[in-house]
Amino acid sequence: MSIRLAKLYAAGNTHRVAGLAEAIGRGLGLDASTMQGLRISALVYDIGKIAIPAELLTKPIALSAWEMALIKSHGEVGYEVLSEIDFLWPVAKAVRQHHERLDGSGYLHVLEDDAIIVEARILAVADTVEAMTANRPYRFAKGLVEALEVVSAGKNTLFDGAVVEACLALFREKDYSFPQSLTRHGGSSS
Repeated sequence: MSIRLAKLYAAGNTHRVAGLAEAIGRGLGLDASTMQGLRISALVYDIGKIAIPAELLTKPIALSAWEMALIKSHGEVGYEVLSEIDFLWPVAKAVRQHHERLDGSGYLHVLEDDAIIVEARILAVADTVEAMTANRPYRFAKGLVEALEVVSAGKNTLFDGAVVEACLALFREKDYSFPQSLTRHGGSSS
């Protein structure tokens, strides 16, 4: 995949995750200020990937342990970049935590339960669903049904139960869908 196509994918990925995260936040009844912070966090949640070589982000085969460790560092890199900006919201913290899981099985800091902020809990679900419904260089999209099954199976163990329920309601009851013009491109792993 070319670097140009990787950039196009990243933009589409970010907008799909941000749109879903916002819809989940509305479903949870978050206040306007928290919603604004969530939107900003979702638009920059993968900014740390600027430190990852494009060849890794677009590699069409499985990554080595070292390459995967480098990919996993993107949350910390994003935190370092964003912590220099004086946001009104915990944007840098949300970016740092978006791969954490309630049971401590996530990464970077192996946080659990209430140590993970709500914005990161929402990003975790939105990113997982988006990642599974979009093509990647190393696999075709798994599809929405499988994505929703994965987050549903992880409800209250990997993912926040209320966030999962809000996400499921969007797709199953409110006919939410990702914009079609942004879902046709392959791209990097999240």
